Amino acid sequence: MAVDSRRTRPLWATATAVLAAAALSACGSGGADPAAAPAPNSAAPSSTATPTDVAPPPVKGKLRGYATVRQLSETADLVVRGEVEAVGFRVDEVLRAVTGSTVRAGARITLTALPAGVPDMAHMSKLEAGQVVVLYLARDAAAPTFRTLSGDFGVFDLSGSGAEAVATTRSRTMAVSGLNAEDPAASGRGFRTTLGQLRTVAAQVK
Repeated sequence: MAVDSRRTRPLWATATAVLAAAALSACGSGGADPAAAPAPNSAAPSSTATPTDVAPPPVKGKLRGYATVRQLSETADLVVRGEVEAVGFRVDEVLRAVTGSTVRAGARITLTALPAGVPDMAHMSKLEAGQVVVLYLARDAAAPTFRTLSGDFGVFDLSGSGAEAVATTRSRTMAVSGLNAEDPAASGRGFRTTLGQLRTVAAQVK
């Protein structure tokens, strides 16, 4: 049977168009545009990476040094003479006290150590029961306790009696070098004076 070519030509054209469209669709879905979806760079830094260098904890500074007895007297909240007891300190004389202080001769006060972690703590002496001393003290703002100014700087050991009793710095290196003026030549050698002179300097400080 003969086939009319005029009737089959449109069918061939339609089939060709369908095949072409299918090929274009396959090409479009098979490959991605490199610029639209770049591959991640494994070498790029991550914003959530854990730092390797961790900041160390703050280091506590060293203690303040004092060059003269006057500096100690000006800084101290309380300057007292007395005896170290098994628990606390017995005050026999108040050389100087800041306004508002309630400490009087005959009182007993509590002493505390320097804060833990201060590097100079390793070189400090200890107050022991029976020791007769003059102490230059700072009052704790949070409790009714006292501590010596910069450890051994605030401690004078007494020997003898009366105004002529000898007052010697507890430490040779952590010590003042003069009453009202610094003596560089005496630095690091300790300092010796009398109880009477300590009283005089304390009385001069307002």
